Amino acid sequence: MRRHLALFAFLAVAVSAPAVLTAQDSSDVHRDRKDIRHDRRDIRNDRKDIHQDRRDMRQDRQDIRQDVKNGDMKDARQDRQDLRADRRDRRQDRRDVRKDRRDLHKDKKENKDSSK
Repeated sequence: MRRHLALFAFLAVAVSAPAVLTAQDSSDVHRDRKDIRHDRRDIRNDRKDIHQDRRDMRQDRQDIRQDVKNGDMKDARQDRQDLRADRRDRRQDRRDVRKDRRDLHKDKKENKDSSK
């Protein structure tokens, strides 16, 4: 009787194992696709931020020229600080884009390799 029960348990596990493994694979694929979408969204948002930083930098340069022309050196110094902050922010955003692109490429490659 024990032998039959053990055989039945073994067969039950053997039959259900492929279903469990398939569910895990579909979950991994879903997670990979979600990660790819997230990376693309990050790149898009960073590009928008870079574009906004460029606009801010252009405005800061105009403000500096106008302040110097008017002889308002205190405001010109403040605008220079703003310009430096915008440059730092733009450099950070560019680093983020490069990192996200590498991550996106890696995720796509892993997704393609896992689908084979």
